[in-house]
Amino acid sequence: MMTNQKKYASKLIFWLLLLTSIFVQGQQFNSDSWISKEHGTVTVIATYGERNSMLMNTFSLLPGWEFTVAAYIYNDDDDPTTDDGYSTSLYAKYMFYENESKTGGFAVKLGTGIDPGYLDGTDRVNDAFQTFWTNAPITIPFFNNTLSWDIMPGASVTKNYGVEETTVWYLTYSTRLAWYPTSPKWAVVGEIYGSAGDLNVSTEFRAGLRWEPDQYTNIAITYDDEFGGNYGGGFEIGLMIFSPPFFCIGGCD
Repeated sequence: MMTNQKKYASKLIFWLLLLTSIFVQGQQFNSDSWISKEHGTVTVIATYGERNSMLMNTFSLLPGWEFTVAAYIYNDDDDPTTDDGYSTSLYAKYMFYENESKTGGFAVKLGTGIDPGYLDGTDRVNDAFQTFWTNAPITIPFFNNTLSWDIMPGASVTKNYGVEETTVWYLTYSTRLAWYPTSPKWAVVGEIYGSAGDLNVSTEFRAGLRWEPDQYTNIAITYDDEFGGNYGGGFEIGLMIFSPPFFCIGGCD
């Protein structure tokens, strides 16, 4: 009897720890905006989903720059206590233009590693650092900022891909539309993303709700699936937390 109680207690502790780690933030959309956070800000993002779970840390160490490290766990067997592969990513982002109202602009990103959503179901466990990529987030506001459109074209190269260990080149695409019907605190968000070229995966769509109760918190719940495929991400929930500016190279203003 005591053994069973310990077993159930262990499982309960596991789930509590898991859920605690989940609710650290929810920007699980693949598309990015033009924004580089205020100099000195540290951003922590965690998501938990039926296919992918993620932990991401972003450091705004220099004005206009963000430096990010992310880890992804991929699950394909419906058993949340096991993982079927993992991926990591390191990248830098530079915001080189922002409009006067701070509602749109342009940025460029460069990194290595990859989100598992850009790999097919048989290759999600490949070494992430065989992939090098760049993309350019562009954000355009419409209708007095009630609509915000993110467009993110990009390109990637993966070395030693597949059983033949060839080098493959491909274009990536991602676009996201956020509608703020009543206030800037919450939005209905839809997204489409995929790749084309030597590595051509099924296009995926994602839709959900995003809530921004204050300047430090962003929460989202989404559903993801493939157009005609079998590896959609399913439901995800996530939380994003922004710190006040404190972590800067050369000191914060």
